[in-house]
Amino acid sequence: MIRIGKAGDNDAVVTGDYVSRYHAQLVRTEEGIWMLEDAGSTNGTFVNGKQVLRRPVREVDRIMFGGEDCVRTLTDILHAAGDYSTEFEALKGTYEAFLAEKVRIQSSGIFKVRLLQTLPLAFLGIGGLVMGIVGKGNSLLSGIGLVAMICLPSAGIYLGARQSAKIPGLLQEKITDFRTKYVCPKCGASFGEQPWEVLASRGRCPACKAVWKRADPQ
Repeated sequence: MIRIGKAGDNDAVVTGDYVSRYHAQLVRTEEGIWMLEDAGSTNGTFVNGKQVLRRPVREVDRIMFGGEDCVRTLTDILHAAGDYSTEFEALKGTYEAFLAEKVRIQSSGIFKVRLLQTLPLAFLGIGGLVMGIVGKGNSLLSGIGLVAMICLPSAGIYLGARQSAKIPGLLQEKITDFRTKYVCPKCGASFGEQPWEVLASRGRCPACKAVWKRADPQ
Protein backbone atom coordinates (compact mmCIF):
# COMPACT_ATOMS: atom_id res chain seq x y z
CA MET A 1 0.00 0.00 0.00
CA ILE A 2 1.19 3.54 -0.83
CA ARG A 3 -0.12 6.29 1.44
CA ILE A 4 -0.60 9.70 -0.17
CA GLY A 5 -0.93 13.11 1.49
CA LYS A 6 0.88 16.22 2.66
CA ALA A 7 2.15 14.75 5.95
CA GLY A 8 5.83 13.89 5.85
CA ASP A 9 5.36 10.29 6.92
CA ASN A 10 3.32 9.39 3.82
CA ASP A 11 4.92 7.15 1.21
CA ALA A 12 4.12 9.71 -1.51
CA VAL A 13 4.13 13.27 -0.19
CA VAL A 14 2.01 15.66 -2.30
CA THR A 15 1.32 19.31 -1.57
CA GLY A 16 -1.56 21.63 -2.35
CA ASP A 17 -3.97 23.99 -0.60
CA TYR A 18 -6.73 21.37 -0.56
CA VAL A 19 -4.67 18.24 0.17
CA SER A 20 -5.32 16.49 3.48
CA ARG A 21 -2.52 15.22 5.67
CA TYR A 22 -3.54 11.65 4.88
CA HIS A 23 -5.53 12.05 1.71
CA ALA A 24 -5.62 8.75 -0.19
CA GLN A 25 -3.85 5.49 -0.78
CA LEU A 26 -2.90 3.20 -3.65
CA VAL A 27 -3.37 -0.54 -3.22
CA ARG A 28 -2.17 -3.12 -5.74
CA THR A 29 -4.48 -6.08 -6.32
CA GLU A 30 -3.38 -9.68 -6.90
CA GLU A 31 -3.92 -9.05 -10.62
CA GLY A 32 -1.39 -6.19 -10.52
CA ILE A 33 -4.03 -3.43 -10.85
CA TRP A 34 -3.55 -0.24 -8.84
CA MET A 35 -6.66 0.79 -6.89
CA LEU A 36 -6.92 4.39 -5.69
CA GLU A 37 -8.84 4.81 -2.43
CA ASP A 38 -9.83 8.07 -0.75
CA ALA A 39 -8.75 8.03 2.91
CA GLY A 40 -11.52 10.27 4.23
CA SER A 41 -10.00 13.45 2.84
CA THR A 42 -11.65 16.82 3.44
CA ASN A 43 -11.85 17.93 -0.19
CA GLY A 44 -12.09 14.63 -2.03
CA THR A 45 -10.14 12.61 -4.57
CA PHE A 46 -10.92 12.91 -8.28
CA VAL A 47 -10.07 10.80 -11.32
CA ASN A 48 -10.60 12.40 -14.73
CA GLY A 49 -12.80 15.06 -13.14
CA LYS A 50 -15.06 12.68 -11.18
CA GLN A 51 -14.94 12.30 -7.43
CA VAL A 52 -14.18 8.74 -6.36
CA LEU A 53 -13.96 6.70 -3.19
CA ARG A 54 -12.30 3.71 -4.79
CA ARG A 55 -11.47 2.89 -8.39
CA PRO A 56 -8.70 1.38 -10.54
CA VAL A 57 -6.30 3.86 -12.08
CA ARG A 58 -3.94 3.73 -15.05
CA GLU A 59 -1.14 5.91 -16.37
CA VAL A 60 -3.53 7.79 -18.69
CA ASP A 61 -5.76 8.88 -15.79
CA ARG A 62 -5.66 12.41 -14.39
CA ILE A 63 -5.71 12.18 -10.59
CA MET A 64 -6.58 15.27 -8.53
CA PHE A 65 -6.19 15.53 -4.77
CA GLY A 66 -8.53 18.18 -3.39
CA GLY A 67 -8.10 20.82 -6.08
CA GLU A 68 -6.47 21.79 -9.37
CA ASP A 69 -3.23 22.76 -7.62
CA CYS A 70 -2.46 19.08 -7.02
CA VAL A 71 -2.87 16.95 -10.13
CA ARG A 72 -0.79 13.82 -10.66
CA THR A 73 -0.53 10.72 -12.85
CA LEU A 74 -0.14 7.18 -11.55
CA THR A 75 3.55 7.25 -12.48
CA ASP A 76 4.04 10.56 -10.62
CA ILE A 77 2.64 9.01 -7.44
CA LEU A 78 4.63 5.78 -7.76
CA HIS A 79 7.86 7.67 -8.37
CA ALA A 80 7.16 9.98 -5.43
CA ALA A 81 6.94 6.82 -3.32
CA GLY A 82 10.20 5.53 -4.80
CA ASP A 83 8.37 2.82 -6.76
CA TYR A 84 9.95 2.05 -10.13
CA SER A 85 8.59 -1.49 -10.38
CA THR A 86 6.88 -0.88 -13.75
CA GLU A 87 10.08 0.35 -15.38
CA PHE A 88 12.09 -2.44 -13.74
CA GLU A 89 9.66 -5.08 -15.01
CA ALA A 90 10.26 -3.82 -18.56
CA LEU A 91 13.98 -4.53 -18.10
CA LYS A 92 13.18 -8.25 -17.98
CA GLY A 93 12.45 -8.13 -21.71
CA THR A 94 15.66 -6.15 -22.28
CA TYR A 95 17.70 -8.81 -20.47
CA GLU A 96 16.02 -11.74 -22.24
CA ALA A 97 16.48 -10.09 -25.66
CA PHE A 98 20.18 -9.58 -24.88
CA LEU A 99 20.67 -13.24 -23.94
CA ALA A 100 18.92 -14.36 -27.13
CA GLU A 101 21.04 -12.05 -29.28
CA LYS A 102 24.21 -13.19 -27.52
CA VAL A 103 23.40 -16.84 -28.24
CA ARG A 104 22.52 -15.97 -31.85
CA ILE A 105 25.85 -14.23 -32.47
CA GLN A 106 27.84 -17.07 -30.93
CA SER A 107 25.91 -19.82 -32.74
CA SER A 108 25.95 -18.01 -36.07
CA GLY A 109 29.67 -17.27 -35.71
CA ILE A 110 30.55 -20.88 -34.92
CA PHE A 111 28.47 -22.11 -37.87
CA LYS A 112 30.21 -19.72 -40.27
CA VAL A 113 33.64 -20.71 -38.95
CA ARG A 114 32.91 -24.40 -39.48
CA LEU A 115 31.44 -23.75 -42.90
CA LEU A 116 34.46 -21.79 -44.05
CA GLN A 117 36.79 -24.46 -42.71
CA THR A 118 34.99 -27.42 -44.26
CA LEU A 119 33.81 -25.95 -47.56
CA PRO A 120 37.30 -25.99 -49.15
CA LEU A 121 37.65 -29.65 -48.14
CA ALA A 122 34.32 -30.39 -49.83
CA PHE A 123 35.52 -28.69 -52.99
CA LEU A 124 38.73 -30.67 -52.74
CA GLY A 125 36.78 -33.92 -52.50
CA ILE A 126 34.61 -33.07 -55.49
CA GLY A 127 37.65 -31.92 -57.43
CA GLY A 128 39.46 -35.15 -56.65
CA LEU A 129 36.50 -37.15 -57.93
CA VAL A 130 36.39 -35.16 -61.16
CA MET A 131 40.15 -35.44 -61.59
CA GLY A 132 39.91 -39.18 -61.17
CA ILE A 133 37.41 -39.35 -64.02
CA VAL A 134 38.64 -36.80 -66.56
CA GLY A 135 42.16 -35.93 -65.51
CA LYS A 136 43.85 -39.30 -65.59
CA GLY A 137 47.15 -38.95 -67.43
CA ASN A 138 46.74 -35.17 -67.85
CA SER A 139 49.77 -33.53 -66.24
CA LEU A 140 48.18 -30.05 -66.22
CA LEU A 141 45.11 -31.20 -64.36
CA SER A 142 47.26 -33.24 -62.01
CA GLY A 143 49.29 -30.12 -61.23
CA ILE A 144 46.14 -28.10 -60.55
CA GLY A 145 44.88 -30.85 -58.29
CA LEU A 146 48.15 -30.87 -56.35
CA VAL A 147 48.04 -27.10 -55.86
CA ALA A 148 44.42 -27.34 -54.72
CA MET A 149 45.31 -30.05 -52.20
CA ILE A 150 47.91 -27.75 -50.68
CA CYS A 151 46.06 -24.41 -50.84
CA LEU A 152 42.40 -25.17 -50.17
CA PRO A 153 42.79 -26.53 -46.60
CA SER A 154 45.03 -23.57 -45.72
CA ALA A 155 42.50 -21.16 -47.21
CA GLY A 156 39.75 -22.75 -45.13
CA ILE A 157 41.77 -22.41 -41.94
CA TYR A 158 42.56 -18.76 -42.76
CA LEU A 159 38.96 -17.81 -43.57
CA GLY A 160 37.68 -19.63 -40.49
CA ALA A 161 40.17 -17.80 -38.28
CA ARG A 162 39.11 -14.44 -39.74
CA GLN A 163 35.45 -15.18 -39.06
CA SER A 164 36.24 -16.39 -35.55
CA ALA A 165 38.10 -13.14 -34.85
CA LYS A 166 34.95 -11.13 -35.63
CA ILE A 167 32.84 -12.79 -32.93
CA PRO A 168 34.34 -11.02 -29.85
CA GLY A 169 33.93 -7.63 -31.53
CA LEU A 170 30.28 -8.27 -32.38
CA LEU A 171 29.60 -9.50 -28.85
CA GLN A 172 31.31 -6.49 -27.27
CA GLU A 173 29.24 -4.13 -29.40
CA LYS A 174 26.03 -5.78 -28.18
CA ILE A 175 27.24 -5.83 -24.56
CA THR A 176 28.10 -2.12 -24.64
CA ASP A 177 24.69 -1.22 -26.06
CA PHE A 178 22.94 -3.51 -23.57
CA ARG A 179 24.70 -2.01 -20.56
CA THR A 180 23.57 1.51 -21.46
CA LYS A 181 19.94 0.31 -21.23
CA TYR A 182 20.17 -2.21 -18.39
CA VAL A 183 20.38 0.21 -15.49
CA CYS A 184 18.39 1.23 -12.42
CA PRO A 185 15.41 3.19 -13.77
CA LYS A 186 15.81 5.81 -11.05
CA CYS A 187 19.52 6.43 -10.43
CA GLY A 188 20.99 4.86 -13.58
CA ALA A 189 23.34 2.52 -11.70
CA SER A 190 24.59 -0.18 -14.07
CA PHE A 191 23.46 -3.76 -13.55
CA GLY A 192 26.28 -5.15 -15.68
CA GLU A 193 25.10 -8.53 -16.90
CA GLN A 194 23.48 -9.70 -13.66
CA PRO A 195 20.42 -11.89 -14.27
CA TRP A 196 17.14 -9.99 -13.99
CA GLU A 197 15.76 -12.61 -11.57
CA VAL A 198 18.68 -12.03 -9.18
CA LEU A 199 18.06 -8.29 -9.17
CA ALA A 200 14.30 -8.82 -8.73
CA SER A 201 14.95 -10.98 -5.66
CA ARG A 202 16.67 -8.02 -3.99
CA GLY A 203 13.53 -5.93 -4.31
CA ARG A 204 15.17 -2.52 -4.40
CA CYS A 205 18.25 -0.60 -5.55
CA PRO A 206 21.07 -0.69 -2.96
CA ALA A 207 22.20 2.77 -4.11
CA CYS A 208 19.03 4.90 -4.37
CA LYS A 209 16.61 2.53 -2.56
CA ALA A 210 14.12 2.64 -5.45
CA VAL A 211 11.61 -0.20 -5.31
CA TRP A 212 12.18 -2.64 -8.17
CA LYS A 213 9.85 -5.42 -7.17
CA ARG A 214 6.92 -5.19 -4.79
CA ALA A 215 5.92 -8.21 -2.76
CA ASP A 216 2.77 -9.83 -4.11
CA PRO A 217 -0.35 -8.99 -2.09
CA GLN A 218 -1.23 -11.64 0.46
